Amino acid sequence: MSATIRDQIIEQVDRLDDPQRLEVLNFVRRLAAPQGTPGQSLLHFAGSISPADLEAMSQAIEEGCEKVDPNGW
Repeated sequence: MSATIRDQIIEQVDRLDDPQRLEVLNFVRRLAAPQGTPGQSLLHFAGSISPADLEAMSQAIEEGCEKVDPNGW
């Protein structure tokens, strides 16, 4: 992070009262928190969709999602 941006953030936070600083802290923590679900925790779902259902999904995608509407916006 650029020192000037960091300095500006600190300067602005210094102008806030404690409840506002707590709000900023909570906001920054939310920004820094990992997003999404790690793949490792999803592995227990592997193989849970039947081959027939996978084929039906593939067919639906080919039939409905791979078409281009030249008159569409």
